[in-house]
Amino acid sequence: MKKNKLQKNKILVILGPTSSGKTSLAVKLANKYNGEIISGDSRQVYKGMDVGTGKDLSEYKVKKLKSNKVIPHHLIDVVNPKEEFNLAKYVKLANKAIEDILSRGKLPIIAGGTGLYLQALVDNFNLSEVKPDKKLRIKLEKLTIEELFEKLKKLDKKFAEELNNSERNNKRRLIRHIETKTQNTKHKTQNIKRNNYDYLLIGLKVDRGELNKRIYKRLVDRIEKEGMIDEVKKLHNQGVSWKRLENFGLEYRHVSWYLQGKIDYEDMVEKLNIAIRQFAKRQMTWFRKWERSKKINWIKAKKEAEEIMKKF
Repeated sequence: MKKNKLQKNKILVILGPTSSGKTSLAVKLANKYNGEIISGDSRQVYKGMDVGTGKDLSEYKVKKLKSNKVIPHHLIDVVNPKEEFNLAKYVKLANKAIEDILSRGKLPIIAGGTGLYLQALVDNFNLSEVKPDKKLRIKLEKLTIEELFEKLKKLDKKFAEELNNSERNNKRRLIRHIETKTQNTKHKTQNIKRNNYDYLLIGLKVDRGELNKRIYKRLVDRIEKEGMIDEVKKLHNQGVSWKRLENFGLEYRHVSWYLQGKIDYEDMVEKLNIAIRQFAKRQMTWFRKWERSKKINWIKAKKEAEEIMKKF
């Protein structure tokens, strides 16, 4: 009974840039400490967006002889890509998953690289629902992404500058942020039950040169072996517009450009490789800023994580 009581207050967060090995580490720790994984990725919530978002569903299987064990995972494939999904919805679903996992005496492990989503959950942002302002949206739709970003900066410079690459280049998200800020609803902490949780943050630190190699290899594998181009084709054939796909950023944007004939194959690979590297850099910038107020235990090897977990 005492062990379950202690477990109820414990939540593990595994973060890091793309291609750093977050899922692999999360699965290993979940298997060892009786945990379940909650995705901390803003795009993995969408059904059918598997390859481009790096869901790596096969990694959730525990690789042991004569074992068919699959680590339970949450907040993957919960919404159609044609539907709207935002930060407030993520936090609501993530908290629901946390309560569910804890109620069964297991350890919640949040693993992902979307800094805004992770921080909103851990730092307990107050995300009061703001009703859509149709008149404002009509005006904002006429603006470019660059103009929208500048408008958001005027409303809340600190918030705007801390947005990751995906958020900065997503028109509908920028419009929603402006809408929220215009109605004077800001992200603040609030004293509710979740503040009793004990969060442990473990960050995966990979040498820049090594990370760039992993990013390129992963990109080539996704394109040549995992069918990323076919995935984007399928999504478009199912009614997801090119504009919508481009707004998802990175893989979906560049592959959409390629399929529309805007860029050739070599261009797609080269530009996408650069874009993912820049994205990884922005992820680390977010985590470094967050680290000013929250302790992140940076590790290079999985054994280090186990040592930290023992103390936790």
